[in-house]
Parts: sequence; structure tokens; C-alpha cells
Amino acid sequence: MLRAVFLLLGGVLLLPYALGAGVFTQLIVEETGSRAGVLAIAVVAVVIATVPPFLGGTRELEIAAARALLGVDLPGHDRSRPPALETRLRSALWFALHLASGGLVGVALLIAVPLALLAFTERLGLTAGALGPLTPAGRWWWTLAGVGLLLVTVAGTAGLGRLAATMAPVLLGPSQAERLAELHARELRLAERNRLARELHDSVGHALTAMTLQAGAARAVFGADPDFARSALAAIEETGRSAAEELDAVLGILRDDVADRSPAPTLADLDRLLTAQVTAEIGAVDVSPVVSREAFRIIQESLTNAARHGDGPVTLRVRQEEELVIEVVNRRGGGPAREGGGHGIEGMRERARLLGGRVGAGPDGNLWRMTARLPAGPR
Repeated sequence: MLRAVFLLLGGVLLLPYALGAGVFTQLIVEETGSRAGVLAIAVVAVVIATVPPFLGGTRELEIAAARALLGVDLPGHDRSRPPALETRLRSALWFALHLASGGLVGVALLIAVPLALLAFTERLGLTAGALGPLTPAGRWWWTLAGVGLLLVTVAGTAGLGRLAATMAPVLLGPSQAERLAELHARELRLAERNRLARELHDSVGHALTAMTLQAGAARAVFGADPDFARSALAAIEETGRSAAEELDAVLGILRDDVADRSPAPTLADLDRLLTAQVTAEIGAVDVSPVVSREAFRIIQESLTNAARHGDGPVTLRVRQEEELVIEVVNRRGGGPAREGGGHGIEGMRERARLLGGRVGAGPDGNLWRMTARLPAGPR
């Protein structure tokens, strides 16, 4: 039923076009006034009449009607970009087909419904003689013709409605270029979400690991070495404060709050990662800001893994050859090898890949070694 309403809506929209065509045809045939003037006005009217099918608003109305009456799930148009020429042409074709099918259904109903009613009432004797002198067999044939025409019209309307529901995504859906643009925008959103997830994992994960280890050490020696316990509590306080600042920075990215966003840490901020367990050998480096930020996160995640899974002191080496080279070495813990486990190593590799670098991590005898090589990038 709703699909029939959609088709009849096209017939209603066709009425102004049909009336205008009839008026101008009559004026031209009857030669009323200046034929050249009438033709000029007709040409202007035709030009004006061809504009609505190409308008973005017409397409949006057709999409809304198709959703409500045809039951077709169609994506809306991105109003930030004007429709492409291909999209406008497909929308105009859909509009023309909508009007043509609506007019066809409307004319068929205007013929079939009265004829069926007339034949039916003639059969019952309510309008005797309306169809002229008929034999009983003739009345049967009129009745069958009227009812048959009505059934054919109903079936044809249902078929056209189903065809319209099938063609709506083709003519009203996004073009190939719009699909590619939407896919690209979705990939950018996913990449941004992954980047934020890495930032949270690296910054907050490192802080929680360091605070847990410091708290465990403080609890173990609280009675025997109060000075060490106080030092550990001070380190927990400082780590928690630093983690809160980094968390605010990441949340600022989520809020897109540029004015309040803290700068992301770089290699110049490595001191905040160094503890008594870390022996650092850091040479002079000259890399781009983005490489410096990603290198900081890689070091942060690697030190977190060393503290969480390793045993004993950690050696950090940062030097610049043709590339920026980062090495983190520590003694392996008693647990299973970490290669392929968790998300930390894969996150470091993804950071390096995005810069055109690489990360290798794995056991080296009784040691665990992580080596990252990153391009220096434009300074």
C-alpha cells in the first residue's frame, strides 16, 4: 500500500507538468496571439521545469519519501559537499521515472476503477442500461473485463513499487566517488581512534606499572627502610601527577580542545621515564617533532614491558646514525616469552610503520631486546 502511495505521489507531482504542457499545446494549436511569443514562453517554462530534478533539495525529498514509503534504507547526503554531477544526473533520472510511473499508475486507476465499478453495478442491475443494450453474456464479459483490468492495474502497481524499491539504492544512493570518500573518512576516524587508544595504553599503562612496582617496593621495606619507602611514595606521587597531565592531553584531543591541549611528550622529556632501574645512554639526536613524539611513546612502552615482565636493571640506548636507533635491553623474567602477546609490541610496531620505520623485539639468550629504527624525518 505504501509503495502505491509513493507511485501516486509521482502522479501528483506530474500534474503541474501535464497541465502546463496542455496549456501551451492548446495556445500553439489554436494560434492564440503571437505564436513566436508563446513558443518563447514555452521554452522558458521548459527550462524552469527541468531545474527541480537536479536540485539537492529534490534529491533529499525523494530519499525521504523512499525511506518512508518504499522501506529502503538510503544514506543521507553530506551537506558539507555539493552533489557531484553523476549524483545529480542519477537523481534527475529517478525523478523523471517517478513522475512517469506515477502518471501511468494514476491513469490506469482512473480507467480501471470506474470501469470495474460500472461493470459491477451493471451486473447487479443498479445502473441498468448504462452500458447500452447488453445480453446476459455481454454483462458477464463487461464484468470480467472491468475486474480483470482492475486486478492487472493492482498487480502492475505492486510490480512497479517493488521495482522502485530495487532501483532506489542505485539511483538515489551515493556515487562511487562518494563511497570512496566516505570509506576514506571512516579509515581516518578509525586511525584516529587507534592512535588515541595507543596514547592511552602507553601513557596510562606505563604510569600504572611504575606506580604498582613502587608501591610494592615501599610496602616490602616500609618497616625496615622508611627513607626508601618515602622515596617510593614520592615517586608514586610524581608518576601519578605526570600520568594525569598526559591523560588530560589525550582527553583534550578527544574534545578537540586545542586551547587547553598540553603538548605531547618528546625525547626532550625522557627524564620523566628514567628511574633508578634504568641505565640510559642517550646521544645527540636531531629528528622531526613527530618522530620525537613517537620515539618517546615507543621508549615508554618498552620500559613498561621491561618493568612488568623483566627482571633487574634495564639499559636504554638512544643514538642517531642515518636513522634514529632505540635499544632497550633487560634480563628476561621467569614468565613465558612475550613475543606476540598483548598489544604493546604490536602498538610499537604500528607506530614505527606509520613513520616508515621498524621495530624488532624478542629474546636474546637470557635477555630481552627491543630495537627500533625510525627515519629522522624533516626537521
